[in-house]
Amino acid sequence: MDMNDYLSMFIDESNDHLQSLNENLLKLESAPEDISIVQIIFRSAHTLKGMSATMGFEDLASLTHEMENVLDLVRNNKLKMDSFIFDTLFKGLDALESMVQDIIGGGTGKADVTAIVSNLQVIVKGDHKKDQAAGGNTVGSDAAAGGELLDQFQSSILLQSIAAGLAVFHIVVTVREDCVLKAARAYMVFDFLEHNGEIVKSVPSVQEIEQEKFDRSFTVITIASISEEELRKGIESVSEIEGATITQLDRESLEQLAGAAAVQATPTASASVTAAQAEVGTARAQTAATAAPTTAPAAQASGGAASRTIRVDIERLDALMNLFSELLIDRVRLEQLASEIRRNELTETVEHMSRVSSDLQNIVLKLRMVPVESVFNRFPRMIRDLAKTLNKKVDLIISGADTELDRTVIDEIGDPLVHLLRNSLDHGIEPIADRIAAGKSETGIVHLRAFHSGNHVFIEVEEDGRGINREKVKQIAIKNGVVTVDEAKRLTDAESNMLIFAAGFSTADKISDISGRGVGLDVVKSKITSLGGHVTVESEQGKGTKFSIQLPLTLSIISAMLIKLGSEKYAIPLSSIVETGIVPREQIRKIHGNRMIDYRGSVIPLISLAQVLESTSFREEEEHETEIVVIRKGDKLGAITVDEFIGQSEIVLKSLGKYLTNIEAISGATILGDGQVALIVDPNALIK
Repeated sequence: MDMNDYLSMFIDESNDHLQSLNENLLKLESAPEDISIVQIIFRSAHTLKGMSATMGFEDLASLTHEMENVLDLVRNNKLKMDSFIFDTLFKGLDALESMVQDIIGGGTGKADVTAIVSNLQVIVKGDHKKDQAAGGNTVGSDAAAGGELLDQFQSSILLQSIAAGLAVFHIVVTVREDCVLKAARAYMVFDFLEHNGEIVKSVPSVQEIEQEKFDRSFTVITIASISEEELRKGIESVSEIEGATITQLDRESLEQLAGAAAVQATPTASASVTAAQAEVGTARAQTAATAAPTTAPAAQASGGAASRTIRVDIERLDALMNLFSELLIDRVRLEQLASEIRRNELTETVEHMSRVSSDLQNIVLKLRMVPVESVFNRFPRMIRDLAKTLNKKVDLIISGADTELDRTVIDEIGDPLVHLLRNSLDHGIEPIADRIAAGKSETGIVHLRAFHSGNHVFIEVEEDGRGINREKVKQIAIKNGVVTVDEAKRLTDAESNMLIFAAGFSTADKISDISGRGVGLDVVKSKITSLGGHVTVESEQGKGTKFSIQLPLTLSIISAMLIKLGSEKYAIPLSSIVETGIVPREQIRKIHGNRMIDYRGSVIPLISLAQVLESTSFREEEEHETEIVVIRKGDKLGAITVDEFIGQSEIVLKSLGKYLTNIEAISGATILGDGQVALIVDPNALIK
């Protein structure tokens, strides 16, 4: 059997199972007693193990097998979930995701997960409870008289690591006496160590450190992938850390920490590891033989009814879309010919073809529509980890995850949302003490919602944090040269809020990895604008902030208003048009050298499309009455002057190619029914 034939199927299904494991582990963390959730997690892990073993990815199967052992005890009420078990399972999931990513990149899916496996095996033995109980009595002393810092299995893992040439370090970290958030600083040290190796033991336990149940120092034993000097620099770079005493361990120093008995017993421990690996090997052979029959019942058990979906390669959908685009151009051409020839039979046939192709258009567009759930699903885990890092309590409430968007938009929207959510947690949600002082609940609420409105999808990120300090924002904007002092005084609240989207703008007193290392929200704004959308922000100091992103439903076929400028034809997307009208020349005013008109009780700018596009075939100054198209960009309005309206039409967006880039006010082109090319006007570029 050629495994390459099944690799893409394995990758797709592995990603589905990993997503399910992530979601259900988060659910279980909120309801640790709910065994039904454990059953779902166990089935996903079991199926993933079987698939990995069948495909020959032994490290994936081995790690999943160890996680499955823990879950089996939990579902049979032999083990109670606690924060150590959750953290270990989440680390296991992260490792599994890294392995799958390695396989996607053409690798073998191998990884060093010794420390995670040892923790899982310690949990199965029930020894992690003993470690936590012992941890509370060893603050400030690594191996108090008669006490052993490491258990038998941990010593075995460390000895094997030293024998394999890996560096094992004993680290005593001391925080400054005036440190306010000891747990947050400790977590940042742990995060650094986990990114550069594996933590085998901490004293006090992780739970006690999270609850600040330690004086000024804590001890960590880690298998590190970097040098002692790099470890020291990394730990001491965390603010409010006074210093780190680092000792590289050898066999003799391990004996002192673990007690001679544990080290002498190492061969037994090693044998148990080997036995466990042998068991995985046997399981792999059995699973390989029975993969097809065992996977199906598991899928049915978790999903209920048989699946009515099939996987289709994205390239095939793109090809279908391109073919339909060509068909749409021919349809418009046929409609035009039928109106000129005026034969009943031809007209009736063309009308019927138009109705059928309209239905086909809806189906083709729906094929490309994907629920935003596929993007939203990754955020609960991200928020959980971020909240822990920042020592904040945060609830993420997701609504409208079934709202659908074009796949091309879905692919691009993830990063801006990550940036906005990280920004909300870092800058928006206050620390617990500040929230309580302000009379708020200690748990911050972040809403992530999506909904349809007309031809657009709106995505909102709203939190109940501290809100935007507009005066501080103005001062930073003045200092950075974004606005002058006089301009800052004239800004409305809404305009002041939008200053945070200026390039390089940051209100952070300290640059951190959490909200972008000083790379401001301008990145978010430029990405959203490139997708044909726009972003706005509302904020009330002390109450919170809401970011609202407006996106087009699709980026391939749009409704547009066709207009003429002399002999040239242009298309303006209907989604940006408020209305059309005619303005007599005498109603056009000049204010500070700019042409303006009265529009429904307000004054809006009048923009000459002929001037912007340097059209030579239309002379606007000779017109007594001017046709206008009123367009909207966020809260701003403007009026474009045109020569004549042709009418509304469905158009297919075509790129101008790599030779015609950055043309002002033009976002693409389309082919009209008569074969002519019409450029598509970008209204967002016309309103500054």
